[in-house]
Amino acid sequence: MNTSKELNYGTQIFIAIGIYFLLMEIFGLSHIFLMRILNIFIVIYFLNKVIKSNYLFGKTDYLENLVSLTLTSLIGVGLSVAGLYIYINFKGGTPYLARLSQNFLFGAEPSIYKYCIGLLFEGIASSVIIAFTLMQYWKDKPIKD
Repeated sequence: MNTSKELNYGTQIFIAIGIYFLLMEIFGLSHIFLMRILNIFIVIYFLNKVIKSNYLFGKTDYLENLVSLTLTSLIGVGLSVAGLYIYINFKGGTPYLARLSQNFLFGAEPSIYKYCIGLLFEGIASSVIIAFTLMQYWKDKPIKD
């Protein structure tokens, strides 16, 4: 497995999600919970590009592609959560987080660490689900030259 491809696409996921959330912040849409969930389409788009690339290069082994997708998504999620942690601290720390987490499902006022760890676990879980779903979609696709 060529990890440079996974790192490249994982970094692209991070950049695309970062731009998406910055645009939501600029346009004042960051408080809308459903807008935050739409980042899943960014992850689906890039993971689909990874699996398509693997198939074009003749890599059709289920497990190898599943590992490739999972690694790509974990890189994207890890970089995104690290970027969010830096951004929250840059914007003022806990007071900014209090405004940011009003519509999130933490119940109480979470610390920056709890918020980021919660998002990390949520991101990992959703990424694994997306990876398995895309693998099911692609497993019976014919290979085109």
